[in-house]
Amino acid sequence: MRNSIIRQMRKPGVVTLVLLSLAACGGGDSNSANSPVTANPVTTTPPATDPVTTQTANEIVQRFLQVDLDELDNYANPALPAYYHDTVAAIDNTPNNDPVDDAIATLGRVLFYDTSLSVNDTISCASCHQQSVGFDDDERLSTGFAGGQTPAHAMRLANLRYFEGEDMFWDRRAASVEDQATLPILDPVEMGWQDNGGFSALVTKMESLEYYPALFGFAFGDEAITQDRMERALAHFQRAMISSDSRWDRAYAQVFAPGAPNRALNEALPAFSASEQRGRELFMSNLNNGGAGCARCHRPPTYALDGNSRSNGLDAGETTIFKSPSLKSVGRSQFFMHDGRFESLLQVVEHYDSGIQNGPALDNRLRDGNQPLRLNLSADDRQALVDFMLALSDETLESDTKFSDPFIR
Repeated sequence: MRNSIIRQMRKPGVVTLVLLSLAACGGGDSNSANSPVTANPVTTTPPATDPVTTQTANEIVQRFLQVDLDELDNYANPALPAYYHDTVAAIDNTPNNDPVDDAIATLGRVLFYDTSLSVNDTISCASCHQQSVGFDDDERLSTGFAGGQTPAHAMRLANLRYFEGEDMFWDRRAASVEDQATLPILDPVEMGWQDNGGFSALVTKMESLEYYPALFGFAFGDEAITQDRMERALAHFQRAMISSDSRWDRAYAQVFAPGAPNRALNEALPAFSASEQRGRELFMSNLNNGGAGCARCHRPPTYALDGNSRSNGLDAGETTIFKSPSLKSVGRSQFFMHDGRFESLLQVVEHYDSGIQNGPALDNRLRDGNQPLRLNLSADDRQALVDFMLALSDETLESDTKFSDPFIR
């Protein structure tokens, strides 16, 4: 009975939620499906006789957040260019039984920006994944809740849904976007709950924050706060971070022809400089055609890493198979590679040109026989690749308010 009542909130125009004080109505356990409720709790206007125990979800949420549950932002059905619709479905890691949902992604946005999810209210996911720099960190290593530093540089999040290999983090230790979502929350350096009562202590804290029972009830039909639901919500929000409006996207849309995507990738792009055009040629063309072969691993149009990619030879004898994020908005980053060792895109290009080291984890595409690949690019060509990658920055994603901090500060 109670669950069916709360599910009515998801219907247009109905946002009322019985919250926080069910015991006063004879409820007892607020998570029990058998808890009795008032005879007619769903109404668009709170009853004048009971203004304390019955409040609309929007009234609660909007005391803390710039979120309107009656007019949700569109996360589920973004307007994508034709070349995204036609070419990326096969690499989309969204579960078939859990497509992005506006209400769940809205909850994910709140979770992403909430410093209350750290032990001492100082760190959120957004502390290390900042929208203005492509959801990257502007520090080499991120600072955790107690001042400690993470062992790796934060990864950009744009087009995270298009890594078909699914496993997440630099070292691929998480099996999915969902699996990785709450690991930083538990991490003893990042947000701290592993050593401070674990997830149950976090849930107790969240239950005391008025907006979370309201948001979980709105998104899932009842107020239960669980790790699985948090992982799903954060994953919905992060998968919605699609980058499709960089300078490259806008130019490529003018030459793309359905049915011939590979040909279009090799065409000159309007309004690109000579250096950017040269960088595009090098990036897209294979080695036997005079190119650098970058697109073999960083696949347009998403520029997400090929799911079968291995490591890139940062260190001799490397055994860990690292991955990388999409190259969209890579020009906003200030540190590169899993440990942030490079401080410019030119250093990144120079690594692929002449610095690849041999080891058992090295990707075969970066080998020349039994030796690491050497491109021997000219200085102009190295700069051309940098200029091309700068054209992958997506100012729309970096400023879109539906991905911004929703809290009233």
